Amino acid sequence: MVPVRKLVLPLFVGALALAPAPGRPLPASAERASARNSLYAQSAAQLLQREFQSREVSFLLLDARTGALLASRWDNPQQPIPLGSLIKPFVALAYSEGHQFHYPTHVCKGQAGGCWLPRGHGEIGMTSAIANSCNSYFRMLTVNMNSADVVPAAKRFGLDPPAPELSGPDLIGVGNRWLISPLRMARAYLELNRRRDQPGASEVIAGMAQSARQGTDRSMYALCSQSGRRLCGCIGASRTTGIIADAPSARSSGS
Repeated sequence: MVPVRKLVLPLFVGALALAPAPGRPLPASAERASARNSLYAQSAAQLLQREFQSREVSFLLLDARTGALLASRWDNPQQPIPLGSLIKPFVALAYSEGHQFHYPTHVCKGQAGGCWLPRGHGEIGMTSAIANSCNSYFRMLTVNMNSADVVPAAKRFGLDPPAPELSGPDLIGVGNRWLISPLRMARAYLELNRRRDQPGASEVIAGMAQSARQGTDRSMYALCSQSGRRLCGCIGASRTTGIIADAPSARSSGS
């Protein structure tokens, strides 16, 4: 796994789709709700600024309903860059579509199998592989995959597609050959949450939830939970690469 600049992509659950139709007054209740959400967005942005003071850490704050960018510490979030393991859930979905939405199990032997964890993760399935960002599992998953296998899923989620010559480890964030806009990646996670009930997604979403509570994204989850309302999810970095967290509350009305 090639280190990249530390990144955090918190996804904000906001009920900001309350603007009235042009020429129509804003109802008092909607106006109050809009004001609350505006204050919440400001509070969330301040929290990120306070907790991530290092300029080595970049973040994007999005409205989970609209995908609008609310706050950012990123020089050019539309510029494609290597985003490491953040791509894994989407590659998993691409795999599932060609395998009747079934995910295999695998025995991770650590460095011997190309994983970041020296001792390995042992026997592991998709949910745990997502939760622990297991490189050995995803190397196995993509051993016979190439760019053409992933492009349809990438386009469906609005991601920059991989170059035609990419295959195997290039597709899971190992190396720096698949470049993706951070802003597109953040919005892709919002779209993944909207599609959480589609075939093949449940194991991926469960892995993201497990990552947030017990796996590689515990610290990000703790920060997000400091807010008065839960953030939709965090996609952060504990090893200077991307790790995946959950986004359970985007199903709700934003409360």
